[in-house]
Amino acid sequence: MDTIFAEATPPGRGGVSVVRVSGPDSRAYLESLAGPIPEARRSYLRALRDGDDLIDRSLVIRFDSGKSFTGEDVAEFHLHGAPVIANRLSAALLSFGARRAEAGEFTRRAFVNGVMDLSEAEGLADLLAAETEAQRKLAVKLTDGELGGRADALRSKLIRAGALIEASIDFADEEVPEDVPAEVFALVADVRTEVVSMLSSYPATERLRQGYEVAIIGPPNAGKSTLINRIAQRELALVSDIAGTTRDVIELHTDLRGLPVTFLDTAGLRESVDVIEAMGIARATERATNADLRIKLYVDGEDCTSEPEQLLVRSKADVVSGDGLEISAATGEGVAELLDIVYNKLRERAASAGLIGHRRQADALVRASGALKIDETMPPELLAEQIRQAVYALSEMVGRVGVEDYLDEIFSSFCIGK
Repeated sequence: MDTIFAEATPPGRGGVSVVRVSGPDSRAYLESLAGPIPEARRSYLRALRDGDDLIDRSLVIRFDSGKSFTGEDVAEFHLHGAPVIANRLSAALLSFGARRAEAGEFTRRAFVNGVMDLSEAEGLADLLAAETEAQRKLAVKLTDGELGGRADALRSKLIRAGALIEASIDFADEEVPEDVPAEVFALVADVRTEVVSMLSSYPATERLRQGYEVAIIGPPNAGKSTLINRIAQRELALVSDIAGTTRDVIELHTDLRGLPVTFLDTAGLRESVDVIEAMGIARATERATNADLRIKLYVDGEDCTSEPEQLLVRSKADVVSGDGLEISAATGEGVAELLDIVYNKLRERAASAGLIGHRRQADALVRASGALKIDETMPPELLAEQIRQAVYALSEMVGRVGVEDYLDEIFSSFCIGK
């Protein structure tokens, strides 16, 4: 592979700018700029010079192949954070023959070089995109190799089962333990049970990764925009006594006690001859239908029927108070209690989250589960083939085989320098 480099810190002015170099010539480039670096994984304060031009005084570190993030020789330059300094160093590296890294190329090299499996790379992408504590915890499990470890344990059981079957086929005329078939089916049943269990957690895990949506619905002037402004603690949506002020869906992305939640302020639900308002109502209905939870506001005399996944809330409690769950978005009365209820309902869903949060991983488990639908009447040869297919699917899940079609899509989501 050629030698690549990128600024690993966000562009712009800051305290420090880190430029990372990876590839076979990274040590040579480092020492051309900073002089000999005798020990790996130790930082040195050095003057960086391109010929007679002093670029900066920088901390420099080298990592040898096999002991770096990418698995290759790596060099890092910790520069002062003026963009012109990083640009000058980049120009020097380009003149040496290095090229700028593409998005996710460092992580892709780590995968290609066997430093991490694909599920760990996906976990790293999730970690970089995490906005809440719950998302961080989920991503860390993947980056720590937990999914790969479980896949290896399942594969080991299936390999044991496959070996027993092969023994019964190859040595059919010799003495084979009588309990071999029973052990094979017990191993297969055990693996399939765990695969199905992992699959069952996929919907909850995917929602936690992507974030939950809570739609605020109700008739015009029910206080929907006032409520989302109260939650946001700023003027996010226009508030007016004129019915139909909200025409489009207004989104508030927030961290609700560690859970990623998007509140949706929707157009008031009513029959309308206004074409634009009718479009807004249609969009509101669609988003509300697909939301994880709906807060239905109403005031006295209006429709107060509820449906599944709805919280029925009496609005404008500062004007007219009554029974049941009620709030006043204008004064804040009851809003904290409403958010408590929303959090508890979403937390119940998050509690069933597991490790499988990507469609690619779930598809691989579906294939493994299908291959493990076996019975004792199957010929040994067919049984062995089914087990081999399940082993292959588990290997696909962590990216050890047959994932070339996914790589560009996965790593293109990374930022430059990672």
